[in-house]
Amino acid sequence: MVAGISGFRDQYIRGRVPSADLLHRWADEENFVWLYSEDVLAEYKEVLKRLQVRSATIGSLINFIRERGEAIEIRSSTEISPDPKDDAFCICAEEGRADFIFTLNPRDFPQSRLKAKVIQPAPIGRR
Repeated sequence: MVAGISGFRDQYIRGRVPSADLLHRWADEENFVWLYSEDVLAEYKEVLKRLQVRSATIGSLINFIRERGEAIEIRSSTEISPDPKDDAFCICAEEGRADFIFTLNPRDFPQSRLKAKVIQPAPIGRR
């Protein structure tokens, strides 16, 4: 998601940033469901703030995800990822029965411990 946001810093150009293409398709076409939990949203906020994204932009993005995404109530706590901050995403995917996890960092999403297929956003035309 963070890489996708960076693709919107300038004018959006289809095919330039695969992560931005993914966000654009979700926002415009709603061709997949974005699962989120409160821990996932907190991580988005923290990372975007650290990258000095304006607070108003962060708030708009979080509100958009809440409006269009599907909230997952987390009932368990487990260590799945080698990066503890990515556990929120892994747990959300597992409890939400996600089909896919899109990430530019697949090493923190061990496929052997997840039911969702871990994939990287691909450039348009390479899906």
